[in-house]
Amino acid sequence: MTYGTRLLRGRPAPGVDADTYFRDLYLSELDFRQLGREDPEFGLLGNLNFNNPAAVMQLTKTLLKIDYGLKIELPHDRLCPPVPVRHNYILWLKELIDGSSYAERGRKVTGLDIGTGASCIYPLLACQQRNWSFIATDVDPKSLSFAKKNIELNHVQHRIQVISRQSSDPLIPAHPATVDFTMTNPPFYESDADLLASAKQKSRPPLSACTGAAVEMVTPGGEVAFVTRILEESLTLRDAIQWYTSMLGKQTSLETIVEKLREYGINNYAVTEFVQGNKTRRWAVAWSFAPMRPSAHASRGMKADKWKRYFPPSNEVEILTIPLDVGVGAVAERVDSLMTSLELVCWAWDKHKLRGTGRARENVWSRAWRRKKAREQEGGKNKAPDGDHDSSFCALGFEIDIDIRRAGMVVSCRWREGLELSVFESFCGFLKTQLTHLN
Repeated sequence: MTYGTRLLRGRPAPGVDADTYFRDLYLSELDFRQLGREDPEFGLLGNLNFNNPAAVMQLTKTLLKIDYGLKIELPHDRLCPPVPVRHNYILWLKELIDGSSYAERGRKVTGLDIGTGASCIYPLLACQQRNWSFIATDVDPKSLSFAKKNIELNHVQHRIQVISRQSSDPLIPAHPATVDFTMTNPPFYESDADLLASAKQKSRPPLSACTGAAVEMVTPGGEVAFVTRILEESLTLRDAIQWYTSMLGKQTSLETIVEKLREYGINNYAVTEFVQGNKTRRWAVAWSFAPMRPSAHASRGMKADKWKRYFPPSNEVEILTIPLDVGVGAVAERVDSLMTSLELVCWAWDKHKLRGTGRARENVWSRAWRRKKAREQEGGKNKAPDGDHDSSFCALGFEIDIDIRRAGMVVSCRWREGLELSVFESFCGFLKTQLTHLN
């Protein structure tokens, strides 16, 4: 899709209907000539020189103007954010949040952007994509001043609140508003020497096209120490916030943070990689103490085999493949009747999509549970009243799909909710045992 095509069609209003438009942005290399035709200010640059800070800043302003309908003002001594990589972070957040809720896509959520910078780039991008709200924090007075100005320029004061922080403050402020997720793009470097060494490895003059201040680029301990602070604060806050997330600039940082998550026994986490163009790579990590599980695509977002050891537990399992001659109707009826026979909190089967969603308060499919239930009935204990079915906690939430392929009908199960992997694995084993006779 060319820039002209996008402008002709127009930018959609924020919401789920805009997802396709934003998903398709930046899938191909930027066409700088086309950009110059669409934005005269960019056209005046001629050939784009990435070592020229003014040119890099104009590219950012042009992309925001054409693709997002945003206007920003930036000082010359603060970071100028490349738009496509920041855009990818927002796309991943949407997938993470949409996939870890039973609610329809597009629900209203509030994010906390830690270290928003002068551009306030993440809240602005997100508010153009979805009807989200944000709290944006920073410790730098100049960045805060420009962030407020950029919020006003785009008329989103009612959706983005800016809060000034001190370096000694907790990174996650105590705030009466409900926060659904945190996000941050922390300073990469541990020291000025670390910054200079990194620039030397890239065979370019340090700060050649980098307009960032030290407060934006350097922090004691680097990005690992910064994210570790958030992790330590999250151990107290736990599920008061559903998702804690961070972008990372170094592959080794992701590896270290995943190891820390495992040390704390956190198995509900997600990792991904953002690849933009031929060179730019960033990584991201998210973790949660809540029981809702994201999709495998969001939580295991790297293709290379070398990353498998850092993946969270698998939450999408192919149970078995059933021959086509058995008939879709027979398989669907068996799945539906099997789930209906269990004492689930809820079960809903869509015969058109061949998909069902259920929740169980306990492992009601196990022999141990049936024996326990029989003892309770013998002792005169009654079944829990229907009103209890709204219980906020369930041991397992799941989704069963029947996918028709050439090789047969594949029955798969996705782990939607739960804290214990063993419960999900037990349910998958039960499902396989009960459906095997259809082979």
